[in-house]
Amino acid sequence: MVVIDERDTVREEAPPHGSIGMSTAYRISDAAPPPRAMEFRRRVLHKGAAIGEHPIAHDEVYYVLSGVGEVVSDGRRETLRAGMTAYLYDGAVVGIWQRGEEPLSLIVAYPNPPKK
Repeated sequence: MVVIDERDTVREEAPPHGSIGMSTAYRISDAAPPPRAMEFRRRVLHKGAAIGEHPIAHDEVYYVLSGVGEVVSDGRRETLRAGMTAYLYDGAVVGIWQRGEEPLSLIVAYPNPPKK
């Protein structure tokens, strides 16, 4: 077991998949020593920021802690608010945008690729 304080994993960076705006990244699972089978991260998208559309090769979960976002999966768009989850499926093209005045805080979780 490892216990990780998110404050030890925080950094300011452009979000992945397009570098749209800025975000606060909590790369929580990066602090877990290998081997680990999944990624678990918190990301706060600042006003106007987004994780751009990108294909995924695994199931992925976006869970909203606060703020409002717009998620897309294969062209279908939905609004997400605190307490809502988008379960995204292997093979989809996905992304999420911050909407409104408040930053969008979300948890992102997905499996690591299998070891070959």
